[in-house]
Amino acid sequence: MRQPDAPAFFQCSTAWRKQMNPAHQRELSQPGPLLDAHGNLTQIGWARQPILDANLENVRFYPAVLRPLQRFRVKCWDYYGITTPTHFFSATLAHLGYAGQAFVYIIDFERRTCHEQTLTIPFGRGIHLAPRSTEGESFFDNGQVKLRFQAQPDSRHLFVEWPAFAGLRLNADITLQMLEGHESTVIVIPIGRKRFYYNRKVNCMPAAGRIQWGETRLDLDPQHCLGNLDWGRGVWEYRSFWVWASASGFLPDGRTLGLNLGFGFGDTSAATENTLLLQGRIHKLGQVDFEYDSRNFMRPWRMTSPDGRLSLEFTPFMERVARTNLLLIASEVHQMFGHYEGQVVTDEGETVPVRGLIGWVEEHHARW
Repeated sequence: MRQPDAPAFFQCSTAWRKQMNPAHQRELSQPGPLLDAHGNLTQIGWARQPILDANLENVRFYPAVLRPLQRFRVKCWDYYGITTPTHFFSATLAHLGYAGQAFVYIIDFERRTCHEQTLTIPFGRGIHLAPRSTEGESFFDNGQVKLRFQAQPDSRHLFVEWPAFAGLRLNADITLQMLEGHESTVIVIPIGRKRFYYNRKVNCMPAAGRIQWGETRLDLDPQHCLGNLDWGRGVWEYRSFWVWASASGFLPDGRTLGLNLGFGFGDTSAATENTLLLQGRIHKLGQVDFEYDSRNFMRPWRMTSPDGRLSLEFTPFMERVARTNLLLIASEVHQMFGHYEGQVVTDEGETVPVRGLIGWVEEHHARW
C-alpha cells in the first residue's frame, strides 16, 4: 500500500505558512452541534476542550438513495497509550464501519520487543463507543476478551482482560487522572465532499494502576507514568494518509511536556493539530515540516517550524509495523518509538530544552 518515495521531505509554500501562523488559526469557543441538519460542519478550527457535540446521526454525504450505506464510511476510535519509564502499553477500540477492531500492544523499551494482539470483528458487532469524549463507556466483550474504557470529567478507567495475549494472560486496570483545567488538542476540519474529522488528543494524564502479563507486572506510579488519548470521529476519503508524532513525559524540573504534531489529511487552513502541552496548558503551533526517509524509518526524523518555535530530531530505537488487509479495508502503519532532542518555544517565549523525551512517530496509509 505504501508509496516508497524517499527520502520524503514535506514543506509548505510561503503563503500556506502564513495561514498556519498560530495567530491566523481559528480557535473555537462557542459550544454547539458538530453537524447541521444537512451534514455540514457548523464550525471549523481548533479548541482546547471538546466543545462540539459529535452528533454523527446528522452525517449526510451520500445522496438519499445511497444513504443506508453511509454507516459503513463513518470511522470512530478510542486509542489509549500509557508511557512508563520501561514500557509503552496501548489499548484501542475502533469501529470502522465495514469492520471493528479491538487491539492491544506492549512495547518493552529495554528488550526492544513488541507483543500485539488484534481482533477484527465484521461490521464492528459488539463494539460500543461512547458518543462523547468527556463521559460514557466504550466496551467490547466476546466472553473471553474484554476491553472497557470509562470516562468521567475528572478521570478515566481502563480495564483490559485478554486470556491468551501472545500466549499469556493479560490483565490491566488503569486510572488516568484529568486534572482540573487540563487542556487538550481538539480539531474540527473538513476533508471534502462533506467528509470531516473531529479529533481530541489528550497528553500527559497521570497514570496509576497495574498491568499484569504472565509473570510480568507493571505497577504504574503517576509520578513517573503518563497516559494519552486519541479520540477520533469522522468520515474520511477512501484512500487516506497521515503522519502523527506524540510524546508525554517529564522535564528535569518536574513539569510535564506533551507533543502532538501531524499532517497529511484534510483542509487545515483554519487550524493544524500541532501543539505543545506544558504542565497541562496548550501552546498552539502553526505549520511543522517533517523530514524523514520512508524507505528506512529507523533513520532520524527532523521536525521544524518555519517560525523557529519548534526544532526537534527524533531518533528511533525500534519499529512497530501493523498491517491489515480485509479487501475493502486495508492499512499499513509504521510506528517508530524513540527519543526527541531539541527545543520548543511556548506562547510566552520560554525556550524549553527537550532531552531524551520518549515518544513515537507513525506513518499510516489506509484504504477504508
